[in-house]
Amino acid sequence: MLTAEQNERLTRVTPGTPAGELLRRYWQPFCPVAELTAEKPKKQLRILGEDLVAFRDGNGRISVIENRCAHRGVALYYGFVEEDGLRCPYHGWKYDGDGRCIEAPFEPAGSPICSKVRIKAYPVRTLGGLIFVYMGPDPENAPLLPRWDVLVRTDGRRRIQIRPPIRCNWLQVQENTVDITHTYYLHGHMNHVHGLGLNGAEYFHRPIARYEWSVCEWGIEKELEYGGANPEIEIRPPLIFPNILRIPSGPVDAIHWRVPVDDVNTRIVWLGFLPSEDGGHQMSEDEDPKFDYVEDGFTEDGEYDLLTFNSHDQMAWETQGAIFDRNREVLGATDRGIAMFRRMLDEQIALVERGESPTVAVVRDPEKNRMIAFQNTTRPVGGTESLSILEPAADRHTRIFE
Repeated sequence: MLTAEQNERLTRVTPGTPAGELLRRYWQPFCPVAELTAEKPKKQLRILGEDLVAFRDGNGRISVIENRCAHRGVALYYGFVEEDGLRCPYHGWKYDGDGRCIEAPFEPAGSPICSKVRIKAYPVRTLGGLIFVYMGPDPENAPLLPRWDVLVRTDGRRRIQIRPPIRCNWLQVQENTVDITHTYYLHGHMNHVHGLGLNGAEYFHRPIARYEWSVCEWGIEKELEYGGANPEIEIRPPLIFPNILRIPSGPVDAIHWRVPVDDVNTRIVWLGFLPSEDGGHQMSEDEDPKFDYVEDGFTEDGEYDLLTFNSHDQMAWETQGAIFDRNREVLGATDRGIAMFRRMLDEQIALVERGESPTVAVVRDPEKNRMIAFQNTTRPVGGTESLSILEPAADRHTRIFE
């Protein structure tokens, strides 16, 4: 249980808020690189309560700047992309990729306006087919963009999905990552009761004998022991601090970024990597994979259809409310991981408030950043560790790569 003040501290994400300032110290995905085309070289999004626009100028440079002209506040997204910047559609003020006003038409000769005007601009990196943005206050000392395995492996193919908008606060979504027992009822039992036939759901529909969490350099590690006829210990990839889920989906290795849009909306960027059968090279880290936007899973009368894992999760997150009042919750032993995650958030926020840098999942060593790999492993109780493939090869996850 959290007090109202503690809940505000961990949930609010707009500029100047405790959690918002922490999240700005981590690289966030903006959109697929391939989404910025010659025909549509601009993309507007809200991230952490800020309205931004990404654009690819005539020289091919990708930039992310504030989506607001300093002159009269018009959205730059509707402006004109030129060789060296983005021109406002209202009066033609032009901005380069660093947010500098480089032209203000109709101003008197010698006007100092351009030298005084600069809007927000954020550092951009591209990797694995995604545009990443760093919104922290000291870009010169930004950490390295982590080279997660699924972004940089070359022995297979990548695919990007932008999941349906989640209409609730980001913390409800991310706490689910460390809630390791929910998979029994929300996915396994839901599949069993409704006869959904979901690949992999029966894996989770087994008695849970033990669960454990521990702090690691990336966030929180998770271990689950299944009982019953097939006793097994599962060690899942850690919750990657602060807002990443790394998980296997059948033969696909997947990563989810839970990107706060604002205080009450969250965007999930999913990237999956399907290894090739022979282990040979198929896609470089610089190639742009296919991407698509996934539709909401609702029935005609507006209820959650509960036909997929995604719909199960969305129902659980959104029905808690726009921002869950954690002063009303009743936690049990299965929630120790959630308590650990909240404590970690609070501790890392405190570092930022003291003017220091976060210490969890922050990468600054290039050697360590060659490739950061994780595996989901299982072993029989008392047995030897082995790689776990949770679902058959010919499943819903591999079909999206076709």
